[in-house]
Amino acid sequence: MKKKGVYYLIAIIVVFIWGITFISTKMLLNELKPAEIMFYRYIIAYISLILVYPKFHKSSGIREEILFLLTGIFGGTLYFLSENYALKFSLASNVGLLVASAPLLTAMVAHIFMKDEKVEKNWYIGALVALVGVALVVFNGQFVLKLSPIGDFLAIFAAFSWAIYSILIKKIGHLYNSIYITRKVFFYSIITMIPTLFFTGCKVDMTVLLDLKIILNLLFLGILASSICFVLWNKVIMVIGAVKSNNFIYLIPFVTMIASAIMLNENIKIIAILGGVLIILGVYISEYRKKVNKE
Repeated sequence: MKKKGVYYLIAIIVVFIWGITFISTKMLLNELKPAEIMFYRYIIAYISLILVYPKFHKSSGIREEILFLLTGIFGGTLYFLSENYALKFSLASNVGLLVASAPLLTAMVAHIFMKDEKVEKNWYIGALVALVGVALVVFNGQFVLKLSPIGDFLAIFAAFSWAIYSILIKKIGHLYNSIYITRKVFFYSIITMIPTLFFTGCKVDMTVLLDLKIILNLLFLGILASSICFVLWNKVIMVIGAVKSNNFIYLIPFVTMIASAIMLNENIKIIAILGGVLIILGVYISEYRKKVNKE
């Protein structure tokens, strides 16, 4: 139980870092397109992982490669593209709220396809409380809900992609160590990402890396937020499960809100702070109430 406690702490740290990535990405969007940021980020992540763990393992066959390919597509290419392009068609508040449904979708998918991912009643209660909290944080006192079928569908698809990714990681987690698995997933993400650069009119210009602000943000996104955090997150999924680990995703909007206030001087209203409290309470109910009852 104590060993699992360490992974709960790791999940919180990873989510804290991922919450800050929105600030870093926002800074980069002034100079780079979404697909370019994604490409540079994953290239840096892959290079850093291959430097840490240069060893290659012999594949067990085509089925294994297909699983890794699907994991790379859903966890990288489709997730980031659908989320970024959702922002072009829909309000950021809509996208933030719909993407935050990833834990709920993960639970549903896991319930259908995985026997060892059971969802208890307290999980649903906690998820509902956390989702209400996410709504309060995302809207931050400005309750504007403008439906955009294309944008909202893409946001839901992003959440669905992350749910599929979580299940696939749990499925391939026993094959190799976490670093090699993450590295291989990034490889397939990059391969499937390349065609999108042409379709979106992106031009890979290495001279942008001469800008210190750009390179520092890309290094943060590539090394810390991608290579290190994904290795840790994948390990968390393998140990505590896809459903329980994804509960912590609810905390990301709250972390982003705090980081935005500190780094971008964005205004936080009381109702958003209340939302943050509800998120923490919801995650607590989902993760710990069952254990307390058992004791």
